Amino acid sequence: MTRLSNTRSRLAAAGALALAVVGVTAPSAGATAASATLTAGSLGFVSAPSAVTFPSTALNGLNQTLTANQTLDIGDATGSGAGWNITATSTTFTSGANTLGTSSTTIATAPSAPTCDSNSTCTVATAAAGVTYPYSLPAGTTAPTATKLYSASAGTGLGDQSFTPTWSLAVPSKAVAGSYTSTWTLSLVSGP
Repeated sequence: MTRLSNTRSRLAAAGALALAVVGVTAPSAGATAASATLTAGSLGFVSAPSAVTFPSTALNGLNQTLTANQTLDIGDATGSGAGWNITATSTTFTSGANTLGTSSTTIATAPSAPTCDSNSTCTVATAAAGVTYPYSLPAGTTAPTATKLYSASAGTGLGDQSFTPTWSLAVPSKAVAGSYTSTWTLSLVSGP
């Protein structure tokens, strides 16, 4: 009877072990989905274009060229990849009744490629065709129609980035001494 009892105990233990092994199977892999919705932001200057202040200079009887840099910080959060362009126009530099020429302000050479702002993994703008340098800023008593100063090709210019064109101001030898001012209007427009 002891032998039968031991055999039953072993069979019961083996059966319990078999049930325990069957109950510990790993779950099968399952597929799931994840989603995110990104809505379009806007296109605009991250900060207003900086003022341009040419250095004071003494008239010396010769034609002179003054230069000054201007930082342009563009933010393209549209997510469209349409590219963008900057247009510009101005009023004539005046000091009282005295003026400088309507074509006195230029950008001699294409600006260096933009760089991504800190904390922006941008797609750096690539200059599109259609803007040639030297670029001449339109000027008149009343600001004339704006022209393209810089153009970013489609698929580029996404994110926040900035670049710094160097402006030149031609001062003729016949200029009259004075403090000259001009009003510039820069616009950021979608598309190259």
